[in-house]
Amino acid sequence: MARVAPFTATPQVRGGVGSRARLALVDSLLAEQEVRPCAVLTLRWLARHAGIERGLCAVVESESARLVGLTGLGLSLASVDAFSLELNDRMHPLVVALAAFEPVSFSGPSEASGASGVNTGQGMRQPLDTPLGAEPFVAVPLAGPGESGDIGPGLLLLAGMDAAAEEDTRWAAEVLGARLQSLWFRRSQVDERRYKREQSWLFGVINAVTDPILLTDSEGRILVANGSAEMLLTADDQKSEGRRRAVALNNMLFSASIFTSSSGGGGPTRHELLLVDPTEGQDLLFEVMSTPVKIRVGETGTVSVLRNVTDLRRATDEIEENYRRLRIAEAETRAERDRLDLILNSALDPILVTDPSGNIVLMNPPAERMFTVSQAGNSDEAERRVRANDAVFTSFMSGLYASQSLRWRGELSLIDPKSGATVPVEAISGKVLSKHGEDTAVVTILHDLTEAVEKQHLYEQVKRHSEELREKVREATAELAEQNELLRRQAFQLEQASAAKSQFLANVSHELRTPLNAIIGYTHLLLEGVSGDLNRPQSEKLGRLESNARHLLSIINDLLDLARIESGKMPVQLERVLLQELIDEVMTEVEPLIDGTKLTVTRNISAEVPEIHTDRQKVKQIVLNLLSNALKFTPTGSVSIRLDYEPGKEWISVAVADTGIGISEENQKTIFEAFQQADSSYARRTGGTGLGLTICRRLASILDGQITLVSKLGEGSTFTLVLPRQSRAS
Repeated sequence: MARVAPFTATPQVRGGVGSRARLALVDSLLAEQEVRPCAVLTLRWLARHAGIERGLCAVVESESARLVGLTGLGLSLASVDAFSLELNDRMHPLVVALAAFEPVSFSGPSEASGASGVNTGQGMRQPLDTPLGAEPFVAVPLAGPGESGDIGPGLLLLAGMDAAAEEDTRWAAEVLGARLQSLWFRRSQVDERRYKREQSWLFGVINAVTDPILLTDSEGRILVANGSAEMLLTADDQKSEGRRRAVALNNMLFSASIFTSSSGGGGPTRHELLLVDPTEGQDLLFEVMSTPVKIRVGETGTVSVLRNVTDLRRATDEIEENYRRLRIAEAETRAERDRLDLILNSALDPILVTDPSGNIVLMNPPAERMFTVSQAGNSDEAERRVRANDAVFTSFMSGLYASQSLRWRGELSLIDPKSGATVPVEAISGKVLSKHGEDTAVVTILHDLTEAVEKQHLYEQVKRHSEELREKVREATAELAEQNELLRRQAFQLEQASAAKSQFLANVSHELRTPLNAIIGYTHLLLEGVSGDLNRPQSEKLGRLESNARHLLSIINDLLDLARIESGKMPVQLERVLLQELIDEVMTEVEPLIDGTKLTVTRNISAEVPEIHTDRQKVKQIVLNLLSNALKFTPTGSVSIRLDYEPGKEWISVAVADTGIGISEENQKTIFEAFQQADSSYARRTGGTGLGLTICRRLASILDGQITLVSKLGEGSTFTLVLPRQSRAS
């Protein structure tokens, strides 16, 4: 808030009822020591004596140079707190009213524009945004301009004020403004005395601290420093040249560290800083703890505490170095012991280390199984066997010491403590001598000879069995050669039989097609009425005759195609084929079959499908068979044929999907085999031999294509014919 003159006198009041009311307000204001209650009392007084309905008391914040809402009458707390106005905008109507001597009236909504505004006296109307909204109001300054020309402490924005009460309103504003100035002036004096006392305490505290403490601004300039900091970072002209240079270097290093820490983020930072002792010239290591603080409006400074950790770092380094050496020594010792344990534990043979007295001091797990008894398997028999092994081993060690040699070898007969089986071993011992040639230990390796003995026995058996096996192999080889010759002859006979079967099917199919075509032809002529009109029973019988003949012809054609494919004599005529036209032909041919059903048949053909180089008749046969099967095995629902092509790809697909009976996973494995049908009961009602899909797949293979199936029992099937754009069939 702006510092203004104190409240020294009460304005003169008139007598009568108005005088008592004004004196009551003055007494109430003098009894209050806070700003907001004074404003509330004034607004309530104006509501009783000036007839205002709603009002706002706004005061000046000198620190932020803004006019902000203090309290209100008939307004929400949120709208009062949200009110704020920049005082730098000198042309704003409320800023103009704040510096005026007299109250300023603000009109309501303009009939032309519908905006609230104020008449500036020059025919201009400016829009306003206040908690009072678009309602007309009067802005009353709390006090007139002072002698220095500063603006008053605030404004009263009053709505619904009685015009006859303007003098009372102006008086109440002057009294409130004077009271606010008095409260602020008294508070500023108290705050100044408290500030000086607390500042003295603060400097006493920071100077009592042995660690350097500094406050720097955003440019790195030192604002506050205790004695320890001045020793490091300040030096007058009377000091020596060396001290001044050391101080200059310290200032440069400290400024760089402060800049680095402040650029890292807005929170406290901790880092190390190496400075020079200006007196001794030695390097000093400090731990710098920097915390950003706000020193004035819009500017942030940094409080830094430097803690001398030179001796601590030196001691820490020495401790770390000693600890590092200790860890290295321990690691080396542990590594040596681990290597020794690894060597002993990885050995399959028992290894024992004994002292010069013959006592066992170290064993690996295989040796422990021979010379110790576990708690779980402890028994008198096992203990006796272990003691027997100890006696044998001790006798062997006695011979080693008696020989006075460094190496000793011999064979021992030990007993397995668990099974009681005899274990022949070869013992190899060696003495470990100290630097002075004294015996320190004996290392003994016991190599199990059981496997070697067994191998010798096995070798004799293998040698004997090898001779027997060699003789059996000679006999089996001769028998195998005879069987191979028999199989070769059978394979040749099977090939001849297959060729004869294919030739027979081709000949028979050809011979059967000729009379069948004649039957179909004559039947068709009779149905056309060439030999005279037929009655209805005759037409029905001849129609059944023609239908069965055509069905028989279809079966014979399938057999003939299958025979040609198996014999490799199926001719292929490659030509340019437009699949859109081919599908149209197929749909035309099956149209009578579609009319006899209640199915919905749709076509979906991709745009710009290119021509393909293939056998037109065979592709048509495959598509016709797939579409016929879909119509045949779909009692209700729909059938769709889709032609797909992706630009840039070398493959074109024709998919036939239906919602028919579907094919189980088990039947999907055999559906393409000859004479196989997924549902024989349904196939018997619809007809068919089970050769259609077999022929379709083989024809697709001849054309370098393939047929895939996706089906689920009871939900329909999708057969997809995939063909290359350029077939290599010949």
